[in-house]
Amino acid sequence: MAKKTNNGAPLGFEAELFKAADKLRGNMEPSDYKHVALGLIFLKHISDSFEAKHTELLASEYPEEAEDKDVYLQDNIFWVPKEARWSHLQANARQPNIGKIIDDAMLAIEKVNPSLKGVLPKEYARPALSAIMLGELIDLIANIKLDNDKSRDVLGRVYEYFLGQFAGSEGKRGGEFYTPRAVVKTMVEMLQPYRGRVYDPCCGSGGMFVQSERFVESHEGRVGDIAIYGQESNHTTWRLCRMNLAVRGIDAEIKWNSDGSFHKDELPDLRADYVLANPPFNISDWGGDRLREDVRWKYGVPPAGNANFAWLQHILHHLSPTGTAGVVLANGSMSSTQSGEGEIRKAMIEGEVVDCMIALPGQLFYSTQIPVCLWFLAKDKSNGVARDKKLRDRRGEILFIDARKLGHMVDRTRREFSDDDMAQIADTYHAWREGEGYEDVPGFCKSATLEEVRANGHVLTPGRYVGIEAAKEDAMPFAERFAALQTELEGQFDNGKILEERIRAALMSAAP
Repeated sequence: MAKKTNNGAPLGFEAELFKAADKLRGNMEPSDYKHVALGLIFLKHISDSFEAKHTELLASEYPEEAEDKDVYLQDNIFWVPKEARWSHLQANARQPNIGKIIDDAMLAIEKVNPSLKGVLPKEYARPALSAIMLGELIDLIANIKLDNDKSRDVLGRVYEYFLGQFAGSEGKRGGEFYTPRAVVKTMVEMLQPYRGRVYDPCCGSGGMFVQSERFVESHEGRVGDIAIYGQESNHTTWRLCRMNLAVRGIDAEIKWNSDGSFHKDELPDLRADYVLANPPFNISDWGGDRLREDVRWKYGVPPAGNANFAWLQHILHHLSPTGTAGVVLANGSMSSTQSGEGEIRKAMIEGEVVDCMIALPGQLFYSTQIPVCLWFLAKDKSNGVARDKKLRDRRGEILFIDARKLGHMVDRTRREFSDDDMAQIADTYHAWREGEGYEDVPGFCKSATLEEVRANGHVLTPGRYVGIEAAKEDAMPFAERFAALQTELEGQFDNGKILEERIRAALMSAAP
């Protein structure tokens, strides 16, 4: 029986497929191999979608439409030339020039689909890639059995699973393009982006956008009700993002330039309803000295040696008057007073834009073992002009959640949240924002007043506010509990004696 993911979908085939694909990798570095594998998965996806639509049109009243590119574009399907279709690649998978055949296919697709220009990998013909390995990888991916109606979802899941596994293989470098799904889903469940503009200024491979679309679909909303905007400074990562969104059929405006969001903001006039971001932690070389007079620094000029508060203020600058944001940052952002960071944090708190702080457990991320936190920001905590009239006036309060005890270890180095963990966090936040059924829980959550935050020097570490978890009462009387412990201890002493005698006997028998 296949394993289950946190969202209940069968996981077995993705895991088995990755194991098989990774075995073909040989000595190639994961950072190089991921583009080889993900590029082929993407090509199979768009080819499957095209060929399904092509077959449908040939059988329709107007079979001539099967050769009309615009008909495919109307359904958000890419036009795939004959020499780029999966059937052609699979038929030539054992040819010694299969690498060039794949490169030519990628070039042909980009030529007739301007939105993919510069996105697809085209280095399959390089000598370092074994033609035998490429042929076996094509056959492996070809074996994914798809129902045409579910092709996009299945290959989207494969693509997402491979992204996560490659991030794990690359360690710290993997964190540059991938945020763990459980962290993203927690943020999305808290912000609930039903409709409006969603923005990520450092979007990586696009996981925030995928989860936002998935949230809308799972709550029976219309995917077209959200518009997606992003920016990424790493061109390779930008390409991964564009392919990831295309596999999912997500239309988005994703910008790239090497200067990044601070120095060349590609969306200067955007005011988003939701921002979801996992910026690089504690960047010291972000070029802050060149931006001392920037209009975005409403709460104070961020230090040139750390970009954390530059990211927070950039995000606040791009929020609409009713916008909300979730941001992943290093724990130091909650308490640091170096280089004026404490004053910026104080100004943000007093300016009523900090809504909720969450301390996460360590080992959630591939890129770092240090624990991180989530900042939730709101432009209008009074809810005076907000979209959702269910929300209450939260001025003068900040919700603190200590989630460090949640999650479970999935292997020796990495922790994950279950659906119940994510729901516990999100439900607590919604109950607090709506004023229905919220209660402080010692050791887990606390709605603190600004006076309490001021008394703590404007430090935002949840552990300072939530207190200690109440000890669970033991129904067993002390005398019975003591007797049971004594019996257990005596049994362990007896077992120890038996083990000692066996060891001595073994040593005696082995003596010369």
